[in-house]
Amino acid sequence: MIVENSGVQKSVCLCRFYKMGRIFRNLFGIYALIVFTLSVLVVLPGYFLVFLLASKERAPRLAHRLISRSWASVLFFLFGIRVKVRNSQVLDPEKTYVFVANHRSLLDIPSYAIACQNTFRFLSKEELTKIPGMGWIIRKLYITVDRKDKAARLRSMDRMVQSLRDGVSVFLCPEGTRNKTNRPLLDFHDGAFRVAIEAQVPLAVMTIIHSDTLLSPLHPIALMPGRIECIWEHPIETSGMTGQDVPRLRETVKKLMLKQLEEVARLRQK
Repeated sequence: MIVENSGVQKSVCLCRFYKMGRIFRNLFGIYALIVFTLSVLVVLPGYFLVFLLASKERAPRLAHRLISRSWASVLFFLFGIRVKVRNSQVLDPEKTYVFVANHRSLLDIPSYAIACQNTFRFLSKEELTKIPGMGWIIRKLYITVDRKDKAARLRSMDRMVQSLRDGVSVFLCPEGTRNKTNRPLLDFHDGAFRVAIEAQVPLAVMTIIHSDTLLSPLHPIALMPGRIECIWEHPIETSGMTGQDVPRLRETVKKLMLKQLEEVARLRQK
């Protein structure tokens, strides 16, 4: 009887601990949302001045290096989140790439900015341009696409290739959206690989780890402090590749990401 009571008490304590943890994460998430909203009001004038005063060629670079990366770093400092970047030395900060990474959390976007010194443009959903304040930033910094419109998708591909030829990298998530499943990766789309081959620029692969444990894609308000890791691979040259090489390139990138994710899964099980 004593043993049974002890087991019940232990279960009750664990349940209370779990509930308290969930309440803390939700409250911390609300705090983070307020901080983020206020920060938008601070950085908007900075972006406005950059795009008003700088040339069309210099504006994206100034916006990324002076505002976007600093903004992401300040936000993560206030959220108690640290970003550890591994193997960044394999990238040339002055070179143009197609960057690709996995995507499981809303924390990934600022993590990408912190992990990458190179100026780049994201591919973003057209509907995000309707967000007050943020929509203006997205229109200026990102390449937007209406995913339901085939013609719009083709135009976005052309814009990405042109951006690369103009010397501004692009950053894509080949999964196409946040991974909300138990699978390590969703199926990859071909867009990033076709763009890299068409522009004949290297493909730089990054695997982001732990962002989903700090902010789950299933509970996007339940935030907690912690550490995110961003791991770069040696860039893959696409010089001489053609459209026939897309499947092979896609699978190579997927294997690189899976290797990193599986290693983390093994460490968690120990």
